[in-house]
Amino acid sequence: MSASGTVERDSLILAAQTGDPVAIGRLLAVCQADARRYARRHCQVSDVDDAVQESLLVISRKVKGLKAAAAFSSWLFTVIKRECRKLERMMFKTDALDEDKAEHQLLCKTDNDLRIDLAAALESLPAHYLEVVLLRDFEELTIAEIADRLGERDGAIKSRLHRARELVREYMIGPTATPGKTKDSP
Repeated sequence: MSASGTVERDSLILAAQTGDPVAIGRLLAVCQADARRYARRHCQVSDVDDAVQESLLVISRKVKGLKAAAAFSSWLFTVIKRECRKLERMMFKTDALDEDKAEHQLLCKTDNDLRIDLAAALESLPAHYLEVVLLRDFEELTIAEIADRLGERDGAIKSRLHRARELVREYMIGPTATPGKTKDSP
């Protein structure tokens, strides 16, 4: 984005923060392409439209609370990623993470600390989990492409990827509690 485009976007964000409905509408229109592109990378194909729609709704309601216009892009991507995770949990019927706890733990770390923790989390994965994470999240291959490359079924790859991401998440923020169970229960 050019310097004038950035200044214009920042002005639009500032106007939206005042509650100006026209500015909010224009801001949502401007950021929709970025939102869709980011959702395509983090959601199942069938969830992209839902994730973008829900994310833009959240943005429109909460833009007033944004502290700095420069943080808008990061915030937008965080909201989209959160919506993608919600949709993924619904699809896999997993228990919700304590999002506030996880977000607090991650926000307390510097970018460098997060990079170090992520690298350590990836290094801790068994090879068959690491392989699918690298192919999906770093090489950006589809599930079908990964399955073809590894000679396995799509479902097996989805399960392995899901489990690998859970292991990384547990490494980064600790294990998630299962409702009704405590540390001491079997």
